[in-house]
Amino acid sequence: MAQLFFRYGAMNSGKTIEILKVAHNYEEQNKSVIILTSGLDNRDGVGYVASRIGLKREAIPIFDDTNVLDVVKRTNTDAACVLIDEAQFLKKHHVLELAHIVDDLQIPVMTFGLKNDFRNELFEGSKYLLLYADKIEEMKTICWFCRKKAIMNLRFHEGQPVYEGEQVQIGGNEAYYPVCRRHYFYPPKLTK
Repeated sequence: MAQLFFRYGAMNSGKTIEILKVAHNYEEQNKSVIILTSGLDNRDGVGYVASRIGLKREAIPIFDDTNVLDVVKRTNTDAACVLIDEAQFLKKHHVLELAHIVDDLQIPVMTFGLKNDFRNELFEGSKYLLLYADKIEEMKTICWFCRKKAIMNLRFHEGQPVYEGEQVQIGGNEAYYPVCRRHYFYPPKLTK
């Protein structure tokens, strides 16, 4: 039975590499997958899923006005799985469309993304995935400054922590650290 999955984790928890691994496993068995990602993430070009370890793959970009159900219907209704990176940037209508892909087309959908932003507010996509997903799983990583589990994302600029500003600022290790609660509120002197 098809299900809607939401796998979330702090920065550097291996979300993208997991998508690439899952896609490889399906395709190794001659089963097709559809890979999508947010059109906002342009670090490696719009329409690419890229991991920090150097693996990169083309994906269909999702924009605010994209109807994901229509995209899947046009692309491949026989797909074995739909994989979505940067799911935190989805809108409510996208999440509801994903539910229709699962319920009406009987295609499993696996989404991967951040749960909370640098202000510790839920992203819209994450909020609705937490509400509508059949299965929710945390992907763990450790704090940049200690050995505790990272549960937050610390944004920084010119070596100083940032706690206010626009929710979306695309970036990686040059702008964010995965941190535990203690180091979110009391970060050591930042060296970047």
